[in-house]
Amino acid sequence: MHKAQFQSPLYPYLLLLPQMAIVAIFFLWPSAEAVRSSFFLQDPFFGNETFVGIDNYTDAVTRSDYGRAAWFTFLFTVVVTFFSLGIALLLAVAADNVLRGQGPYKTLLMWVYAIAPPVAGLIGIMLFDQHIGPIVDFFALFGWDMRVGVDYWDSGIAMMIVATWKQIPVNFIFFLSGLQSIPKGVREAASIDNPSASGRFWTIIFPLLAPTSFFLMIINITYAFFETFGIVDVMLKGEPGNNPVTLVYKVFLDGFRGNDLGGSSAQSVILMVFVLALTIVQFRLIERRVHYT
Repeated sequence: MHKAQFQSPLYPYLLLLPQMAIVAIFFLWPSAEAVRSSFFLQDPFFGNETFVGIDNYTDAVTRSDYGRAAWFTFLFTVVVTFFSLGIALLLAVAADNVLRGQGPYKTLLMWVYAIAPPVAGLIGIMLFDQHIGPIVDFFALFGWDMRVGVDYWDSGIAMMIVATWKQIPVNFIFFLSGLQSIPKGVREAASIDNPSASGRFWTIIFPLLAPTSFFLMIINITYAFFETFGIVDVMLKGEPGNNPVTLVYKVFLDGFRGNDLGGSSAQSVILMVFVLALTIVQFRLIERRVHYT
């Protein structure tokens, strides 16, 4: 194996400089500023700061509304991750088995990927509108008077459905690519060893998708925590009231609506540490069961 040779020892660092600058400016600097701000009580109008230590952290975790938002965020993340992965895997298996018309089939399933989260939230508002929403009319056939924006759980379920729908195309693309990368020889050998289609899938095909599944699980958890902000904001119409909110949306409410910059910074640090710890645990425990071929 030949090592890369550079005329100047500084040249590799020069190539890395643009990427490192982007990381420092858009991630490290804001993160450090959030940590610093979390220890101060800030005046949003005159810029004065008072050091309060960990009071912002204790106030955040002891408030009942924060605990309620944390519980809903956990439920929201589990539901969105599970159903977006499950439905995408089902659609990918169906697309992989289609012999004719694969192009239109894939296009119809992937076009949602191009929709921005706020636009997806706007579509969700129309679908769950109490007067003209087709989904509300559908549930009414079963006696469910769905009132999004008024009832806590009705609003939460609507946000979960829209967030799941928005994420399915991304998972579908990766699952389909993983399925189509499995050699035909492996499939033929599997059909000989196990005549059951479902048995072949769970014992041979699905284990081969383990690296893709693990990667998508990390991506979907991150998506549910952070990237659903636009959906939640648009569907709540800026008036959360008694409706459920996620932790990242609560950071926005307390910081930009309540002008509690120190408290919102503390909440963002708690959320960042929690997601980082969760990711580390996933890599330590779950990745050990993932076999890369």
